[in-house]
Amino acid sequence: MASIKVKRRILFLALFATGLSGIVAEYCFATLSTYFIGDSVKQWSIVISLMLFSMGLGSRITKSFDGNVFKLFIFTEFSLSLLVSFSAVTTYYLATQLEYVSIYIYTMAILTGMLIGMELPLAMRLNNDFQSLKLNVANILEKDYYGSLIGGLFFVFIGLPYLGLTHTPFILGFINLFVAILLLIFFKNKLNRKEKNILFSIAGGLIIVLITGNVFAEKIILHGEQSKYKDKIVFQEQSIYQKIVVTKWKNDYWLYLNDNLQFSTFDEPMYHEVLVHPVMHILDKPKNILILGGGDGCAARELLKYPSIQKITLVDLDKKLTDLFIHQPELAEINKNSLTHDKVDVINQDGFKYVSETTEFFDLILIDLPDPRNVELSHLYSKEFYELCHLKLTPNGGLITQAGSPYYTPYAYRCIEKTLKKSNYSVLALHNQVLSMGEWGWILGSKKQLSKQEMLTKLKLIDTNIIETKWLNTEAIQLITSFGKDFFRKKKLDSIQVNQISNPVLYDYYNKGNWDIY
Repeated sequence: MASIKVKRRILFLALFATGLSGIVAEYCFATLSTYFIGDSVKQWSIVISLMLFSMGLGSRITKSFDGNVFKLFIFTEFSLSLLVSFSAVTTYYLATQLEYVSIYIYTMAILTGMLIGMELPLAMRLNNDFQSLKLNVANILEKDYYGSLIGGLFFVFIGLPYLGLTHTPFILGFINLFVAILLLIFFKNKLNRKEKNILFSIAGGLIIVLITGNVFAEKIILHGEQSKYKDKIVFQEQSIYQKIVVTKWKNDYWLYLNDNLQFSTFDEPMYHEVLVHPVMHILDKPKNILILGGGDGCAARELLKYPSIQKITLVDLDKKLTDLFIHQPELAEINKNSLTHDKVDVINQDGFKYVSETTEFFDLILIDLPDPRNVELSHLYSKEFYELCHLKLTPNGGLITQAGSPYYTPYAYRCIEKTLKKSNYSVLALHNQVLSMGEWGWILGSKKQLSKQEMLTKLKLIDTNIIETKWLNTEAIQLITSFGKDFFRKKKLDSIQVNQISNPVLYDYYNKGNWDIY
């Protein structure tokens, strides 16, 4: 029979493991909520708060239990192992069946939180046999908090980037199951023979269920994912930053980041040609270019059509995305292998951090980032960021940023325009009908303070016979600067606020857009 010292150490090891598992479970549910509902700050806040509240409920439940504490602890671990393991798989599947998958995610988070909340009080009652109250509380909480630290590091550096939400939950399930089996072995004297046989049989059954679930998880998730897209998924991967999905229809590819369409090869020239060529002709022959975002390499492809360009620095946060468009032959063909061109230097880093730290000056900063649908992305459309870019531009330099839709998100579009003006740029608004995305817009900013008329005059001089384009021509150039009345916009422009890091209004404007008519 194991000594009291060994039992105490086994119990502490179990608490360390459950602390690790508990914190990662919280992060998994918060990440799932972000993917399927959106707005990461809001969803992480809601899920973590719900789970902490539920942990309180779980603790309260244990107050009324006077039976075999050890047996309840084992059943708690069994339940957690099953619930957590299948959290992602069931969510991906039900997302195709339920209109409000958020209800399921929140319910699962609450149930999991309650079970996690039961662990500590039950463990303290088990440890009552070995230590005084003072040492009992301190040691139990210490091991649980240490486990939480390791769990957080595991989720960030191993779980999400390498195992993804496909396999990470099953790792957590096996941890809880391992804890239960370990305690059954060393604390078997707390059970009669029948109880031991039943619990070991359940443990064996759960091992089979978890292994089977883990083996088929990718197929189940792929089925759930495929149901969300009308075209066949040819590539999907979970990076530390986002979910990357590429679908194919006939000979065209569609790129989605966190379920949001980024571009389609069917019509991407209607986006990238407008992003690149007007600003290249308005500015004074830019030679040193900075692209922020643009990990698909299409913007770089268009820039490389200009022999006068000496260097292109492309800064995209997600290495898995840029690697995809470098190493997958079909996707590299889309950007004409621009990301491996001698003039192009690819850096995987946060754009804000890069601009704030670089000592280089650029003739053009081209901002091709995802839409500002959350606070994290919104800061890359902020007054502070545009002012930072202003400092890193040469005197005749300028920038252009994608700005969402002037019709689907009119307030967000005009907010970006107004924010650039307040950041000491003269601006020119551009738009185009991109078939797969709808009416889309860009805002061009000149550090030299060129007037709108000066910029329009320069655009009229563009000779599209010199630069090879698939869509853009002289007639189209006149159309992309022409807007009708803003009848979609009910507020006056004066009432639209400037987007600042301290007052991130842009993402709220964006999310309250007219997306229901898209």
